[in-house]
Amino acid sequence: MTETLAPLTLLLAGPRGFCAGVDRAIQIVEQALKKFGAPVYVRHEIVHNRFVVESLEAQGAVFVQELDQVPDDRPVIFSAHGVPKAVPAEAERRQMIYLDATCPLVSKVHLEAERHHAEGLHILLIGHKGHPEVIGTMGQLPAGSVTLVEDRAQAEAIAVPDPARLAYITQTTLSVDDTKDIVAVLESRFPAIQGPRKGDICYATTNRQAAVKAIAEQSQALLVIGAPNSSNSRRLVEVAERSGCARAGLIQRASEIDWAAYADVETLGLSAGASAPEVLVDEVIAAARAHRTVTIREIRVTDETVVFKLPKALAD
Repeated sequence: MTETLAPLTLLLAGPRGFCAGVDRAIQIVEQALKKFGAPVYVRHEIVHNRFVVESLEAQGAVFVQELDQVPDDRPVIFSAHGVPKAVPAEAERRQMIYLDATCPLVSKVHLEAERHHAEGLHILLIGHKGHPEVIGTMGQLPAGSVTLVEDRAQAEAIAVPDPARLAYITQTTLSVDDTKDIVAVLESRFPAIQGPRKGDICYATTNRQAAVKAIAEQSQALLVIGAPNSSNSRRLVEVAERSGCARAGLIQRASEIDWAAYADVETLGLSAGASAPEVLVDEVIAAARAHRTVTIREIRVTDETVVFKLPKALAD
């Protein structure tokens, strides 16, 4: 097959893959296992990636949906997406050992929500219904304090208690361009609305979308490695499509790729969501080389140096 098909150029988006928040969350689970021994329980997927979850399970992590599945005498970790306030409150009531792996940039949004609420403002949260981050953010405040806005149409139609007492916050993993459109509608309809001092969409989401834009127009097809329930990964596919690459798709592993379907492709873009480890990128590259003669070009839009500290309980 290598002889009959044209050589393949793989365009790697940079940055791609793990962000600082994901790296910190995984380290929290690994360090907790070293400190407390197995099993250590994790409420929900620590990050949205089955490869990562299964790797941690192999080390002794047990993933559960709710705290009532966790014994009182074992540590529990809250996922990187954040949790409603009721969750740590219940852990404290049961006198459990718990570690919060919420990404610091998600915690920043939680603090913004609390500040706006303390100032008597109703809050519009731009995000996706049912996403764990949205559930966690809305759960920081009393019911009715936050209204979810999912798209431009909702922004154009939403009714608010008092247009003069209003603020907005956003999920951290949204499409940068879509969010700008929604914010523009809200600011046009509600001139007094207050927003974050600095945008809530995190640096990693922003950078990965910029990198995909940089390779999309040059790619005949583009693959994003990430989970179907990963918001930031799904946004990368959308960004690729809107940036000139109609053949964009989401995969979890190299084994999902039908290489025959890409026989006509001579330039293939490749990126990975913020929860996908680089080993999965290497896996796709190896699979490509098994089918084609491959040249790799990386197009890097920026370098990332962000590092988040571990909780004090694990720092020693």
